[in-house]
Amino acid sequence: MFPDVPEGYRSGFACFVGRPNAGKSTLTNALIGEKIAITSSRPQTTRHAIRGILHRADAQLVIVDTPGLHKPRTLLGSRLNDIVRETWAEVDVIGFCVPADVPVGRGDEFIVGELRSVAGRTPVVGIVTKTDLARPEQIAERLSELAGLMPFADIVPCSAVDGFQTDVLANLLVGHLPEGPPLYPDGELTDEPEETLVAELIREAALEGVRDELPHSIAVTIDEMIPREGRKDGMLDVHATVHVERDSQKGIVIGKGGARLRQVGSDARGQIEKLLGTKIYLDLHVKVSKDWQRDPRQLRKLGF
Repeated sequence: MFPDVPEGYRSGFACFVGRPNAGKSTLTNALIGEKIAITSSRPQTTRHAIRGILHRADAQLVIVDTPGLHKPRTLLGSRLNDIVRETWAEVDVIGFCVPADVPVGRGDEFIVGELRSVAGRTPVVGIVTKTDLARPEQIAERLSELAGLMPFADIVPCSAVDGFQTDVLANLLVGHLPEGPPLYPDGELTDEPEETLVAELIREAALEGVRDELPHSIAVTIDEMIPREGRKDGMLDVHATVHVERDSQKGIVIGKGGARLRQVGSDARGQIEKLLGTKIYLDLHVKVSKDWQRDPRQLRKLGF
């Protein structure tokens, strides 16, 4: 299945953890070189542990992007936190992310308090992200604050946007992996099902421009993805449902005369076609799934 690998070849798993909006998803995409995880200026965008695969001549690094660890207010929030803790218990190295443009705060200290319980058996790398948004003195301050939180295996500043030291970060993470053969075939960038990635791209488009209280209430399910009959170019018909929690939110997502939903469809379609490498017809419907974030039965139906 795999070609001969050189002596000393390393393979294994790393995960990025941090508070919401610390730049974990953008960093994952930068290291993989392709868009694997959706990104947004909205906090708590990530809801799944998305795996991206970095292939190198000397190593295979599987990066797991996790939801932001936070104080949960809903059952969904509790389940997202469970995903984070389950993930970091199973990886070979953990990257703890703090943004360069925001002081280290109580949320970071809370996460570090939990990381100390695994740091004895799993190396933790401190990462100052978003250096492109900060002045040199801010970056220096974040590095000092980070060093004071706990003994990290390494500490590195980087920027996913301009590529500053992302190669250094990759080398540090790889250095903590065990020696072993590749875990995935060459060229495979993620093991996420296509339907999961398509649903996430629709949600990403739906998150743009909505009011502050709405992003957490949006979920997307794929009802059907089927080849278009009679088409030889591989065109797919994609039918999806955008779930919200209240009637008022449904109106916001649809917009006046359906304009906002059409924009969501247009934005998502381009990303999905790039992902799948084929033309698609995207059919979107909006459904009120009342208080789904707090309802165990609805959470199961939505994949949480």
